[in-house]
Amino acid sequence: MTASDTITVDVETAMTDAAAAAPQLALSAPAARSAWLRAIADRLDADADALVDLAGRESHLTTQRLTGELVRTTFQLRLFAQTVEDGRYLDATIDHADPDWPMGARPDLRRVLRPIGPAAVYAASNFPFAFSVAGGDTAAAIAAGAPVVLKAHPAHPELSRAVAGHILAALDEAGAPGGTFAIVEGREEGRTLVLDPRLAVATFTGSLSGGRALFDLAASRPEPIPFYGELGSVNPVFVTRAAAAARPERIADGFAASMTLGVGQFCTKPGVLFVPESSALQQLVVDAVRASNGGPMLSDTIRDGFYGSLDPLAGRDGVDLLAGSAERGDQPTPTVYGTDVATFLAHPEELLEEHFGPAALLVRYGSDDELLAAARSLNGQLTATVHGEDDDSVGDLIELLAAKAGRVLWNGWPTGVSVTYAQQHGGPYPATTAPHFTSVGTASIGRFLRPVAYQDTPDAALPPALKEANPLGIPRLVDGTIQLP
Repeated sequence: MTASDTITVDVETAMTDAAAAAPQLALSAPAARSAWLRAIADRLDADADALVDLAGRESHLTTQRLTGELVRTTFQLRLFAQTVEDGRYLDATIDHADPDWPMGARPDLRRVLRPIGPAAVYAASNFPFAFSVAGGDTAAAIAAGAPVVLKAHPAHPELSRAVAGHILAALDEAGAPGGTFAIVEGREEGRTLVLDPRLAVATFTGSLSGGRALFDLAASRPEPIPFYGELGSVNPVFVTRAAAAARPERIADGFAASMTLGVGQFCTKPGVLFVPESSALQQLVVDAVRASNGGPMLSDTIRDGFYGSLDPLAGRDGVDLLAGSAERGDQPTPTVYGTDVATFLAHPEELLEEHFGPAALLVRYGSDDELLAAARSLNGQLTATVHGEDDDSVGDLIELLAAKAGRVLWNGWPTGVSVTYAQQHGGPYPATTAPHFTSVGTASIGRFLRPVAYQDTPDAALPPALKEANPLGIPRLVDGTIQLP
């Protein structure tokens, strides 16, 4: 589909239409929203070849990578369609009136999650499909019944317009209210959007500086709104002495593959690796990274930002260049710097800066106490990984990491975030601005909902999820007991 000039609109038009659509979406039937999501997925699949070709021209990503990403994108649209039909996400809870309730007579109380209102979605650069126009945030918001105003990323403008055209056409053909979706472009439009008084919630995936600027604007409004920002993470990996001795080659190869995947432009890229100082693992990691291939980055701006982020490492006493090159070419060379725990603990903020590209820091530790001290020094992370053996005593380490990260991995690698029911893609700040939510998986629908309790409300006036006859046929908690349809 060729994007026309009418695809992109201004913020005023988008928000006027979204505000008008919000009450209609809040009352829309689950089956209708499911049909909208499937219609979007079907249109994207039907135009997959053209969309992948366009994405490749704008992003420098391979056809194989983009094809898989588009499959993921349409999968998660359909997964949210199923989630809406299932109804568990509504958390419908009914407490019938009880004059003998131990805390005193209880009124009839019924609680359900309902759409929060118009949502702004700020698209990411590194996933032109899955975290962009038709990505997980858009799917979750529409599934919840919240109209979406999508702020396109400047890294892939033509693709953004083409995908938006498919969304608009699919929604129109499926009978969705006008204003269910709109796309805006421009840096200033992004600022204007988050300050619009009709906006109810915003989501963002990108840099710490960009996300924090929008977060501060969202908080500065006369009526602050929730801002769910994914900002930055170095995704530390801890290798025990036993694991380093048992399978050093496999760990080194796995780290190099994960660190350089997508030219290091994944938010879950392992950026810090802790290894025993007496192990041969360090040299194996260096060799594996040297044998890895680089490639073009998403844009010249992202490449230049990556190079700039390495300056603190290159100029820090006690930090050495182990693999890669200090030269700055068109395509970055996979790079590893090395240091010891003492230097790391002396400069944690500087050495924990995210490098959005194919670079990482290897930290040598001498004792378990040093490893635990390093874990304590971490700020909020999307992921934290332990490579160990089954008889390793790592309970304290894993507990520390669970306090620091949204996802803790055992003998795996953090790249590759499965879209599923139990996924948690979030973490304490600066990984995200809201650690109790996820931006991947079906639970992400919760960011676009808010709870409302109805007290002693006539059945005819209740939303369908709370009516006594359960017309939606959804699971509910009734008087403390789960009732299945």
